[in-house]
This record gives sequence, C-alpha cells and structure tokens, in this order.
Amino acid sequence: MHSPETVLGFDFGIKRVGVAMGNTMIGQATPLAVIQSTVNDARFAEIKALIDKWGPTKLVVGLPFHPDGAEHDMTARCRKFANQLNGRFNLPVVMVDERYSSAMIPAKRGELIDDRAAAIILQQYFDEYVPH
Repeated sequence: MHSPETVLGFDFGIKRVGVAMGNTMIGQATPLAVIQSTVNDARFAEIKALIDKWGPTKLVVGLPFHPDGAEHDMTARCRKFANQLNGRFNLPVVMVDERYSSAMIPAKRGELIDDRAAAIILQQYFDEYVPH
C-alpha cells in the first residue's frame, strides 16, 4: 500500500490560474485558490507559496482540447505552463484532458470559477489515475 500523497491541480488561464488540492488517500479534490496575477514572476511566487504550504508530491495540469480532440492555442500554453512548473519546482506533472471542466460549473456573472474547474480536473485525475 502506498502512503498518501498531497496533489495540487491547476486550471491554467491567461488571466487566472485556478488551484485545487487533494490527497490520494481520500481521493477528493477541493478548490483552493484563484491566482489572478498575469505577471509570470508574481504568478509563480503565489504557486510557490501554495507548494511550500501544502507540500505536494505531484502536480496536475488540465490540458484543453477542442470537442473533437484537436489541439488549439491554449493546449500549447498549458503544456508550457506544466513544463515551467516541473522546471521551477522539480515535481512531477501529470496532464489531464480538461474538456468541458469549466462548462460543468454553474456560475453567476462575474463569479470566479477557476478553483472549482481545477478541482474538477484534479478529481478526474484521482478517478482515472489513482488506484482505489
């Protein structure tokens, strides 16, 4: 039996990054934060603070595709973000197909849902990749 691992999940966006957390023992993702900085250094400083606080052993990043599975501009941006996370924090990064993650969340106009989208992405990782 493996010991429980803390995992942080990310919903990357140009304007905001949603963050969720969970652990492999419970297998339940929880919304954690919305990082609203668009400046890379500030954005990664906030991510570092979350990594320092929660001590994850793995990071999960949502990878968007068109409904037919084709890649688009954000697909490449998310891969770059995942590579930057790995390079800066030396943690393994898993990419998870995030098609429809934001569409699954009812939201009021102006409401930030990025952390909840990150939780859906992380939950998908737990459901598909972590043995129960």
